[in-house]
Amino acid sequence: MEALNFNRSNIRWKKRPYPRSPSSLLPISLLFLLFSFLLFLSYKHFSTSTLRTSTNPPPSRLCNSQKTLAGEKFLWYAPHSGFSNQLSEFRNAVLMAAILNRTLIVPPVLDHHAVALGSCPKFRVLNPNELRFSVWNHLLRRLRLVGYVSMADIIDLSKLVSGSDIRVIDFSVFISIWCGVHIDLACSMESNRQSSLLETMRECGSLLSGNNGNVNSCVHVVDEDCRTTVWTYGKDSEDGILDSFQPDEELKKKKKISYIRTRRDVYKTLGPGSGSESATILAFGSLFTSPYKGSELHIDIHEAPKDQRLQSLIEKVRFLPFVPEISNAGKEFVNEKIKSPFLCAQLRLLDGQFKNHWKGTFLGLKQKIEYLRHEGGPLQIHIFAMTDLPGGNWTGSYLEELANSDSLKLHVLRENDEIVITTAKELGDAGMKKHCRPPLLPDILLYIEETSIELMRRYGVCSIGSVAFYCKDRSASGGSLDIVCRHFCCSRLTHHPPSPNLDL
Repeated sequence: MEALNFNRSNIRWKKRPYPRSPSSLLPISLLFLLFSFLLFLSYKHFSTSTLRTSTNPPPSRLCNSQKTLAGEKFLWYAPHSGFSNQLSEFRNAVLMAAILNRTLIVPPVLDHHAVALGSCPKFRVLNPNELRFSVWNHLLRRLRLVGYVSMADIIDLSKLVSGSDIRVIDFSVFISIWCGVHIDLACSMESNRQSSLLETMRECGSLLSGNNGNVNSCVHVVDEDCRTTVWTYGKDSEDGILDSFQPDEELKKKKKISYIRTRRDVYKTLGPGSGSESATILAFGSLFTSPYKGSELHIDIHEAPKDQRLQSLIEKVRFLPFVPEISNAGKEFVNEKIKSPFLCAQLRLLDGQFKNHWKGTFLGLKQKIEYLRHEGGPLQIHIFAMTDLPGGNWTGSYLEELANSDSLKLHVLRENDEIVITTAKELGDAGMKKHCRPPLLPDILLYIEETSIELMRRYGVCSIGSVAFYCKDRSASGGSLDIVCRHFCCSRLTHHPPSPNLDL
């Protein structure tokens, strides 16, 4: 089927009340009015942005689209949180699609933290249906206001798909077939026509997100999430056993939960012979995972010794390169702007949990710089800082101190830097269509920063010598350095460093 071929231009496949004095009635009435107003706003928002159920057509009508998909079976999931989390999920999705022999629907890139999963360790997360609904609704809002950017616009998938390791179709191509809606038309049409197309997408999203439940041979929704399931593969002895990490008794009592986490083989549960095998679309919720207390939060597939094809794929997805335009910008920044071995630090100060840990974050960086000096580093240490704190807000912070230090050379990238603007334009010229592609990618700065660090790690510059070992060792200990150190590019800084130029 032509839509399945990889191409950057088309892969976007009640108590008695106490009597109150008259003076106390005024604030109460004001509170009541405020509550009523907020309730009205919430209702308006819910009624306009939530997937509707009353107007959904019979699932069979929408499922007729599968006849045009040449017998292919697909895997869809709900990306969420920041870009790094979305990229991590995408790696897992590649493996899951390969194991289940399904074509992976490459998702769009969501706005940073527009959709949040919640906390897996605290067993407080959106259930898969809610998560899928939230992702779909966010996408509809994004189409109307900003535009569409596919993960394939940012990550180079050419080598991944050229060797037939995995089949992919971009989300935009897929829904043009399944829903009968072209994203470019939905973005560029006049408002009355756009409204009709977006309504069709809501109906389609309702089906894909599980609003109708499972529909035989059409959609199978995966309701397992990180509270109940750790997905494995090829570990026969572990299939069905309890996972080592379980909610403790205090949490069970406090949250009134009764979850039991079980390790389940994804192939045996959702593969051949299972109830989901015949479904054209297998829809997951979150595919994010990370190590936690000796286990994994959701997916424990790090090796497949019995399956060499998957083992090879596991190695490939460890490093998924950015598209050439972004990779070249990262190399240019390193070779032409920094020109020396350097220390990389991601200083997230405004986002999520990090906004409450400025002191610990800066302390970790101070300790690292002191260590490098003690180890005989150069007289001037170069630091590449990735930070979400605008330069105008550095006054009085450790970042201002770094910027004014004679013994340190601080390098940062900003949205208005020429290399960032040029890269965004090159990406547009490379195949990102006009109607649904924003003129300047909101996170292009982040992508260039990420690729600068990934290039260093990939080609060994960051993992040599005692500095790298120190970073890894301290990070694993979970100490104050963890927030900063795990994001370092740990170069060996010497008085006579090797040539910093990268022949990549």
